[in-house]
Amino acid sequence: MEVEAVDPYVTNPGPLDGSVLYDQDKHVSTAVWEGQERGALRCHEHTSKLDQWTLTPKQIELVEMAGFGYLRSIPAISLDNPLISALVERWRRETNTFHLNVGEMTVTLKDVALLLGLAIDGEPVIGLTYTSCSSVCEKYLGRVPESGYTSGGMVKLSWLKEFFPHCPVDAPIEVTEQHTRAYLLYLLGSTIFSTTTGNKVPVMYLPLFENFDRCGQYAWGAAALAFLYRALGNASLKTQSTISGCLTLLQCWSYFHLNIGRPKLNLDLMYDRFPFALRWKGKQSGSTANRDVIFYRKTLDSLKPCDVEWLPYRNLDSMVIPEHIKSSLILGRSKTMLICFDKAERHLPNRCLRQYGMLQSIPDDVERWERKSRGVDGGVDLSGKMESELNEWMDRLLNIVDGDEGVDESEYMDWYLRITRKFIGRPISLSSEFRRTVRI
Repeated sequence: MEVEAVDPYVTNPGPLDGSVLYDQDKHVSTAVWEGQERGALRCHEHTSKLDQWTLTPKQIELVEMAGFGYLRSIPAISLDNPLISALVERWRRETNTFHLNVGEMTVTLKDVALLLGLAIDGEPVIGLTYTSCSSVCEKYLGRVPESGYTSGGMVKLSWLKEFFPHCPVDAPIEVTEQHTRAYLLYLLGSTIFSTTTGNKVPVMYLPLFENFDRCGQYAWGAAALAFLYRALGNASLKTQSTISGCLTLLQCWSYFHLNIGRPKLNLDLMYDRFPFALRWKGKQSGSTANRDVIFYRKTLDSLKPCDVEWLPYRNLDSMVIPEHIKSSLILGRSKTMLICFDKAERHLPNRCLRQYGMLQSIPDDVERWERKSRGVDGGVDLSGKMESELNEWMDRLLNIVDGDEGVDESEYMDWYLRITRKFIGRPISLSSEFRRTVRI
């Protein structure tokens, strides 16, 4: 009688070498392997009512000066919660990358710049935190929210929309600026800095909107990516059931890089416009009713090289990319620290060199660091608490990674398959699948 060969990963999905994925016991994939399904994550993004804001020409000018003109132009995109949830199952906060069976991939600073049109170069987004909304809202918005609209240093998005949705065209400049700051706080709180606390946004961003020209000098794209990395890392823990951050960015990144769950859209005049997230404007065609988390998990577990697009933007019209965005794209290869107030996350392009058209070599060992986000008191200037992280960001142009043309990628894959989690769901052997099919 012929004995069926047993794949070692059927009994041990990895990592066989735990030196890289050292938090495996906390990861959702451990729970899934043990049969503990958590279903689709609750995805917190609040973009559905953004188009209900009416801005005057002067407000639009201020929004563009502040660096958010392109972000404002991106319409609400229907989120595919099961797809996002399956991607989270392959996200590893030890490396800030997705661990797929073809190698590591990640959302990079270049992706943020091209998909959202946000600045990825400039001053770090950092400042004072607040435990109360009253004083900062009065100073920058000219109005104090009632207690029912606040929670600590956060204010409800619904309060912003209730009191600031329409600014009179002939309003004094001070009133126009107050309304514009309220809009920017709503825009950021519903997109790049959406939280799992419901429809609330921290008021700590308001002082950065005081001077709109100076606001445009911050690296908002780097902050958005730090926030998303942290949100992905938190959601990848088996104890979590929600995810926040810019999920439009995550989903559009997946559409560009992975041939999984992509909507089939009719091309229109938006196709060649910037930012590139506009390519996925509209609704999906065809039924997605059967595409649950398990469907996407199995698809990712069996991902083929032909389903991966390492360089998805090369055929798009580079002429539509603004010059200030184009000149900063080199930072997509910067091994640096991304900062968003109390959140600091490592940007590790050396682990995803194929996303830059280079051969992938075995990357450096993972550096373990303390994530500084919990228990930060209000009134604290975070600059003093994050000196080393800020220094890394200041040296961002000195740490641009390069590839090596002499690399043997088979050596990388041999190494990678030992340190990664190869499967999330338990694979079914051919004989078991045949018996299941016969029974049906």
